[in-house]
Amino acid sequence: MNESRRAKLHALDLRVDQFLEPTRNFKPTIWLFTTATALGDFGMLWHIVGIVRAVSDNTRIKQALILSALMGIESLILNQGIKPFFKRERPTVKGDTRFKIRKPRTSSFPSGHASSAFFAAVVLTRWSTWPAIATWFVFAIIVATSRVAVRIHHATDIFAGALIGSAMGLLVHLAISFF
Repeated sequence: MNESRRAKLHALDLRVDQFLEPTRNFKPTIWLFTTATALGDFGMLWHIVGIVRAVSDNTRIKQALILSALMGIESLILNQGIKPFFKRERPTVKGDTRFKIRKPRTSSFPSGHASSAFFAAVVLTRWSTWPAIATWFVFAIIVATSRVAVRIHHATDIFAGALIGSAMGLLVHLAISFF
């Protein structure tokens, strides 16, 4: 990547970080972003969504199992297949001290939380209707944004993660349609 493009991406990262700074001093958003980041760990939010959907309608048990299996595959592809090619440092090692979060073990780029969130949201659209579809994407946006807010990712990490997760979700849609 050339220096001009790198500088523009860095400037974007800084602008988003500065935009989110006021949220880091507001107790409700501190709670929201801390909770969203924790629920995004290991795709936990999406496993919970699958379970809640299955409990409310036992015909969705198979969907919950498929979603959980796909989440595992997505995680393997991202964390073992894609992330090792990038050695981008995180904005902070443990995140902003105003947030109590788990210390990540992988590199910053792309965001695994954003990837899994958008992957799950896209997959869930297969089995959902409005307004649930909007809810999945609102959850995905909150989880992805939380990673920048807690200063464990750069904005460009979450944009890339969201694109990768969405693309993998669309591939799942195509595969399901094919079979």
